[in-house]
Order: sequence, then C-alpha cells, then structure tokens
Amino acid sequence: MKKIISILSLLILIFSTNQLAFANTVISTRNIKVNNIKELNSAIKNSTAGDNIILVNGIWKDVQIKFYGNGTKENPITLRAETPGKVFIEGASDLKFGGNYLVVRDLHFRNGHTPSKAVVQFKINNDSIANNCKFTQCVIDEFTQPDRDVSDHWIEFWGRHNELSSCYITGKSNFGPTVRVLLDGNENVYNYHQIVNNYFGPRPRKGGPHGETIQIGDSETSMTPSYTKVYKNLFEHCNGEVEVISNKSNFNEYRNNVFFESEGSLVIRHGNYNIVDSNVFIGNDNSDQIGGIRVVNTGHWITNNYFYKINGEMFRSAISIMNGIPKSSLNRYNQVTDVVVAYNSFIDSKSPWQLSVGSNVSQSGVLPKSEIRSARPERVLFANNLIYNELPEMNPIVNFDKVDGVTFKNNFINNENKSEVKPAGLITKDFGVTKVSDDLFTLKENNTDLYHGFDFENITKDLFGNSRTATNNSVGAIVNPIKGNPILVDRSNYGTNWYEVNKPKAPANIISVSTSEELIKKLDKANSGDIILLKSGTYKLSSSLAINKEITIASSNKKSKAKLVFSSKKTAFEMQPKGNLILKDVILTGNKTQNAFTTLDKLMSKAYDISIENSEISNFKSVLEVSKGSFADNISVVNSKISDCENGFMLNKEKNDGGDYNAEFVTFTNSKFANIPGVVLDYYRGGYDESTIGGNLKMEGNTFTNCGKAQPENILIKNTGIVYVTIANNIFKNNPVKTIAILWGEKGQKPGKNTIENSGEFKVVQNLEMKLMY
Repeated sequence: MKKIISILSLLILIFSTNQLAFANTVISTRNIKVNNIKELNSAIKNSTAGDNIILVNGIWKDVQIKFYGNGTKENPITLRAETPGKVFIEGASDLKFGGNYLVVRDLHFRNGHTPSKAVVQFKINNDSIANNCKFTQCVIDEFTQPDRDVSDHWIEFWGRHNELSSCYITGKSNFGPTVRVLLDGNENVYNYHQIVNNYFGPRPRKGGPHGETIQIGDSETSMTPSYTKVYKNLFEHCNGEVEVISNKSNFNEYRNNVFFESEGSLVIRHGNYNIVDSNVFIGNDNSDQIGGIRVVNTGHWITNNYFYKINGEMFRSAISIMNGIPKSSLNRYNQVTDVVVAYNSFIDSKSPWQLSVGSNVSQSGVLPKSEIRSARPERVLFANNLIYNELPEMNPIVNFDKVDGVTFKNNFINNENKSEVKPAGLITKDFGVTKVSDDLFTLKENNTDLYHGFDFENITKDLFGNSRTATNNSVGAIVNPIKGNPILVDRSNYGTNWYEVNKPKAPANIISVSTSEELIKKLDKANSGDIILLKSGTYKLSSSLAINKEITIASSNKKSKAKLVFSSKKTAFEMQPKGNLILKDVILTGNKTQNAFTTLDKLMSKAYDISIENSEISNFKSVLEVSKGSFADNISVVNSKISDCENGFMLNKEKNDGGDYNAEFVTFTNSKFANIPGVVLDYYRGGYDESTIGGNLKMEGNTFTNCGKAQPENILIKNTGIVYVTIANNIFKNNPVKTIAILWGEKGQKPGKNTIENSGEFKVVQNLEMKLMY
C-alpha cells in the first residue's frame, strides 16, 4: 500500500509540474488596438509577453515610438499594423527597440525622415538595448533627409541576436549607410545579427562616399568579432557608392545574396575571417561600373560565387585583391593574406581577376609614406575556378604589382590567356556551357580535375546547395545536374509579402501649349513623364519654372522652334528634388541677370537631371548654377548651341574636399559653345579618397569658340579630381586661354584627337596633389 501511495504521489507531482510548465509557456494573447501615440505609449508600458499591440489603419505622423518590454522566445511582444501596408509612418518619425523578444511588422515608412540618427534603432539608450528583437515585413521608401548632407542610418543594429527580415528598403539619398551594425561596447559584439530575405534598392547615386547599403562595423572596431549573417537578400541598382556592402569586422557571413546591376561591390574593407559564399553578381553590357567582390585583410573564404557580365575595373572588378599599406593604421588598408578564392564561376566578365589593386608607389611624390600601398598579397590561393567568355577574353588577369604571393591551382578558361601573368594553374581548355535561364550558364559536363587544398573538404555544397561529393563535383560554382529550373533574379522571393515592388508606370500624356500662361498652368498640373509640346512662337516668362518631376518640353515643329524669353530674377528653370527636365528643339534666352538652370539653395534631398537636345541657350549669367548638397545623376548637352553666357556649367560647390561632387555623368556631344568669357565647365571633386572613384566627364565632337577670355586662371575646362574624363574629337578655336584642361595622368587621362587653334594646350599632371582625408 505504501508503494502504491508513493507512486500516486509521484504521478501527481509530475502532473502538477507539467501543468505549471505548460502554464508558464502558453500565455493568453491580448490584442490591444491603439488609435494614437498616447494610447500606443500606454499599451507599450503595460505590455506583457504574448501581447499584440495593433496600430489602427491610417497615417501616423510625427511619431517617435519607443518600443520596450520583455517577451519570450515562444511569446514575443508584437507591434503591428491593423492591416499590412495600411499603417503609414510619416513626417518626423522613428522607432526604437529596447528589451527582449520584441517584434515590429507590417508598417510603411514614407513621406518623411527621422528626427534622430536612425529610422529604426535596436536600442533606446545605453541602458535599454535590444536583444532577440525583429523588424520584419516592413517598407521604408524614400524616408530620406531633406538635406542630403545630413547623416543618418535607416536601420541601426545594437545588442545581440536581432533581425531585419523580409523588408522592402529603397531610395535613401542622403549621407550615411542604409543599414549599420555598430560594435561599440561588449554588449554589441558577438552579436549574431541576421539580415535576411530583404529587397534593397534602388539606392540612388550619392556623388561621394558614405552611401553604402550595408556597413558592418567601422575602422575603429574592425578587429572585433561580429558574426553577423547577411543572406538571401536582393540588392538591385544599389548605386550609392563603390561599396554596396562594407564589411568592417570579423567572422561575418555573406551567403546566397543576389547583386543585380549594382554599381559597386561587396567589399571586405576591414576585418578578418569572413565568408563570402554562393552569391550572384549580375552586370550588363552597358556599364563598366558594376562590381563584384573586393578583398582586404586576412583569412577570407570566397567560394561558390557566380559572376555574369561584370565589366568593372580595379575597385569594381569581379574579384579585386588589393595591395595593403605596411604597418597600416586601422582605418587604411591592411595587407591581404591567407585568402581562398575557390569554386567560383566567371561568365562573360571582363578581366575578372585584378590583383594588387590600389598599388600606388608611383604617387610617393604627393603622398606620405603612411599612404603608400606597397604590401602585396601573400598566401592567396585561386583554385577550381571557371572562366568562360563567348568572345575571347585575352586578359583574364590584370596585375598592378608582382603577384609572387598568389598561387593558382586547377583553374580553367576557354581561351588563351595573354595576360602578363600566365600561371600554370590557369589552364586553357575547350569546353561548352548551357544556358539554363536568364543570365545563368553552366558547364555542359562537370570538370572533375580538381585541386584538393587545405580545408577544401569543408566546401560541401555548390551555389544552389547541391552536394559536392567525391563522385560528383566540378570546378566552378555549379555542379551538374541542376535541380529544377532555377531563376537567378526572382523578386517575389524578397521583401514583404504585401507590397508591390514594380508598379506599372502611367502612360505619358502629350500636352499642347500655345501661350505663356498655358505653359505655366500645364506644367504645374502635369504628371511625371508627361510631354509638353510648344507651338511655334515666343513665350515671355517673368517668373521661373519649377521642375520637380520628369517632364519634357519640346517644340511641336522642329523647323520653327519655340522661343522662351525669360525676365525672371534668379533663374529660368528651378531644379528641385526629383526634377528631370528634357528640353528638345527649343530656344532659351535671358537678359544676362539670371541663370538658365539653378538648383534650390538648400534641401535638395534627391537627385535631378537635365537633358538639352537640339536646342539653343543664350544671354544667361550661367547656364547651370548649383548649390552645395545638390546632386545630378546626368547633365547632358547634345546637338545644341550655347552662347553669350557669362559662364557655362558650374558644378563646383562641394569644396569640403571630402570626396563629394555635384554630378555623376556630364556629357557634351556635337554641340557648339561660343562667346562664354568665363569657364565653360567647372566640375570639382576634392580630397584624396581613392575609393570615391566617381565623376564622369565625356566631351566629344564639340566646337568651342571665343571662350574663356575672362577666366582668371586662363583655363577653359576645369575638371579637378574627376576620375573618368574623355575629351576627344573636339574643335578648340580662338579661345584666349593658356590651358584647355588639366588631365590626371595617374588615372589614365590623356587628350584625344582634338583640333586646337589659338586655344592654349592640354596639360597632363601625372600625380594630382589633393587634400588627404585621413
């Protein structure tokens, strides 16, 4: 009987314990609906594990949300929209996490900017940091600062085990990385954050540094272990700067991401022992600014990556291995050592392997010893890689220094290697490829002639996760057979499940105008993309025309061009954020007191564009006068005539010598410039920031006559610090200057075949002396 009682007591005890444990893990869910910020703050203050705080549908404007509390893994506290995509966060608003196991989802940030340093921050203050928190299924769309020079981050990671997932993030145009992982303090290292399944982009060109999409760490914490994982994200047209991702910490992983036509690279800028595996980089035939992977520091493994039509050079090449600085400071370039580049595929990519990039011993005359990158890569291994080009690529390897520290084993190319570097480990072999889907090519048959290096047995999967085995393996990123019909760029796999990424564009309206009053009214009411056709005649305009959308103004009769005569005080056209003006077959004239085009003095939050085609511009103070902080993607003059203006295009207001500049592409083609006493073009990028490799000037087929006579420095075209310069097939006649332009020899600039008569000369300066930024 005693034994029976004991057994019964034990059973009761076990049952009671299980019930108690069940009660502790299954917590009743409360749905708390809130209508305003006061109710929201009260709900957050009184929340407990398992609660759902629901924001009612509508616009929440000028709200600073501090979301704190302590949920559990099984029962987090959730802050969400009543209906996904129906709650809009606008105005001066932000969101901060503090606590444990908190989730925010289904919100849409638009029509505003953060009043603090971040839109979403995984800490409230140093005493309230987020751990195991998640921001998911949200949209942040052009939530950018009114002033492009103001710095912020859209997502700022602190703490540990936090997650950014399934979000749509696009349109940041101001200073600062979109996503930033910070590692200051022990509570923020070994963080194991996850950035997964997001859609990033487009990020517009910034015109200088500090336009990364993701930055993990910084130079001061670059030797710190982070363990952040960035995987299964799409980066589409992320063009902010040369670094799409800037890695600046240790032990991070970048896996299964797709970089689609993004003008930059995944850059291991600082930090060691990072993994870059099974990523896809897709370029095109039209751009040489789309990059791949750039490598600095030690211990990285770069495996199973697929590169298609990556035509960038040096910093933007498919694989860029840099030279370092001996005894480098933390914020400069450490030597590359002990890096493995294996099982990667390079398809139709130009000179995909570029080694000792950044070697600058030749610049020792203008740079201090602490800036000379003379430390060549050591113990770097290229093995089992595949290079295929439909049209022969004779220079697969470009070296800027000796490559005695690089070993090549069992790499294969389908044409003769005529590079300066001809290693036995790059083998020419005739092999075929099969097109599987758009941009995706694989070997017709596996090539099993493999190098088995140290730790290579740990490379057990290919690009698509298929097993690499002793009996089924191949060089390159892909092992046959491929399962299914994989698509490299499937936008439905990324971002939210409720937001439509590619919205159909409304068809352009063609609007006919015959009077000045009609022009002003129709322009104001026009939709972006509309075309305004001017009937022949003269249009007298006493006020400037504001351009804040994409608009075309053209003459309806090309043989009888409409003439716009401006008497406005400051400018004819006021270029505002997102303004894109296309002028076709028109005549613009002023009264010498105003500019033809002027940006806003401030708050130029987004880029603008100007295209002048088959038009005439005369009698203005300057053709284009810009402000500091303004930025143009494209300035284009084609088949046009510009005359009798005091100055031409003044893109010269970024004088902080921080690597910034006022326009990305400036193109003059088949046009005439006459009687401009000042400078025809002043296009400036200052500061020795070697990673700011922008500024693009192309002048071809133009005629310059009687220009520059009042220019104080006796120079016709000023292009200080601009990296890509082509001046060819132009006629320079009777321009009373000493210098046409100063070209930067170290960047490969040289005068093309121009006709010069009484117009000075081109000067080539091999090493341009510029202000150091570091």
